[in-house]
Amino acid sequence: MELRRLHYFLGLQGLVLLSVIGNCYARFVVEKNSLRVTSPEKIKGTYDSAIGNFGIPQYGGSMAGAVVYPKENQKACKSFNDFGISFKSKPGALPIFVLVDRGDCFFASKVWNVQKAGASAVLVADDIEEPLITMDTPQEDISSAKYIENITIPSALIEKTFADTLKKAFSGGEMVNVNLDWREAVPHPDDRVEYELWTNSNDECGIKCDMLMEFVKDFKGAAQILKKGGYTQFTPHYITWYCPKAFTLSRQCKSQCINHGRYCAPDPEQDFSSGYDGKDVVIENLRQLCVFRVANETSKPWLWWDYVTDFQIRCPMKEKKYNKECADGVIKSLGLDGKKIEKCMGDPNADADNPVLKEEQDAQVGKGSRGDVTILPTLVVNNRQYRGKLAKGAVLKAICSGFEETTEPAVCLNGDVETNECLDNNGGCWQDKVANLTACKDTFRGRVCECPLVDGVQFKGDGYSHCEASGPGRCKVNNGGCWHDSRDGHAYSACLDNGDGKCQCPSGFKGDGVKSCEDIDECKEKKACHCPECNCKNTWGSYECTCSGDLLYIRDHDACISELADLLFAT
Repeated sequence: MELRRLHYFLGLQGLVLLSVIGNCYARFVVEKNSLRVTSPEKIKGTYDSAIGNFGIPQYGGSMAGAVVYPKENQKACKSFNDFGISFKSKPGALPIFVLVDRGDCFFASKVWNVQKAGASAVLVADDIEEPLITMDTPQEDISSAKYIENITIPSALIEKTFADTLKKAFSGGEMVNVNLDWREAVPHPDDRVEYELWTNSNDECGIKCDMLMEFVKDFKGAAQILKKGGYTQFTPHYITWYCPKAFTLSRQCKSQCINHGRYCAPDPEQDFSSGYDGKDVVIENLRQLCVFRVANETSKPWLWWDYVTDFQIRCPMKEKKYNKECADGVIKSLGLDGKKIEKCMGDPNADADNPVLKEEQDAQVGKGSRGDVTILPTLVVNNRQYRGKLAKGAVLKAICSGFEETTEPAVCLNGDVETNECLDNNGGCWQDKVANLTACKDTFRGRVCECPLVDGVQFKGDGYSHCEASGPGRCKVNNGGCWHDSRDGHAYSACLDNGDGKCQCPSGFKGDGVKSCEDIDECKEKKACHCPECNCKNTWGSYECTCSGDLLYIRDHDACISELADLLFAT
């Protein structure tokens, strides 16, 4: 590929960026979700589908629906209103998923037309036999900018063979129901999520850059909360390419590259004769990487978000402020060490590798389950590339789906992100309404029934129908589930704090120890105070015994003795 063509291709800045690293071929990984056909019986099963890179996939969740294949406008390149077709589901019915054919217009345009007609999801049938690809947004198409931002339904590309199977079922008059499942689209191994954003400081690269900048501003608050709480590990990255050695002295490479053609970026205005050069973008990208590194050294990595958003506001290209002087002002206002950042950046004129940018080029190459980074911007969550609209709510869902269940931070359990299933019939879990205790624990993926830990006391049981306090200290919590009562300043409990979890009526009572303990009438049952000189009076939980004359009652011996004898006992 000649340099001019390479430069033009990279200058598009959005649909696909070519990673020119060594002589290896790029390995692009298509991120998939599971599609399960639940009816008709003969085509039941699980099939792969490729997540569209727009709209809002329901990361961490699933969606059931009935599939329809329109008789007209099957490629969905026109508004369905023109054909009097609506896909709005009736009350009580399954949501409608629409199958459309590939071709003649942009993927995003098809999905937008289907969404306007009221559908809940779109399946795009490939028109050739090939491995699944990722459906992306149209490149720098001004007319599509507004509707792309408003696409909220998920979409997926399916293989031609599978699509033909669905169409055959439709032609036979059968109802096709499917379940789209994104619960395993992002791995969720533990209580910390690692994510990275491949971004760019260029603010004049069109629709994609505008959406990226808007996302960074909107997501900053959530990102900082997640990082400060220790819930996530975030790393920013920046894509660069290199200039072939044969062209390092050319005008194009000199204006677009630093370090003698090793690290390059496209000209922001696609005009070599005016405005900013590609090398200006590379230098600012490098500065932002070093801001992150220096901030990380001071245990404040979240300052990267502050710097990037402040730089975007204070130093735009349109106002001719995209320069070192403006950047230094932002750095100073955030209390960062400018000298350390300068040292980290190194010399852009040196005929040598820059360690920071070299790491970035190496990181572009896919490792493990993550493919090469070829789309800008790209978000990677737990080593899986995110697909869908780059918006705060959608991205937060993807990140929240990366936590092991029950370890999600509070921000993931917000009503805007997920539905609290414990609010409906307590999620079907055990609860003690009197003590306000429940085994229902809301999670991003749904709910789990786990006996609770209350004030250091662990409840044990199946979590669904039974939970009881166990171990030392259990009597502090709801009296260990045992009987207890108080009268006239006296309190009694059947809870034994000995770790065996049993309830036993205290001395002076009889019963099961759980629901009831009844007072024993020691006088009537002659269990005490039955010596000839004794006078017995029953009390709640005990008894009173007095002796006739000047005799004294000795409770330990259940006997009446004279005061003289008592004196002898005392000495």
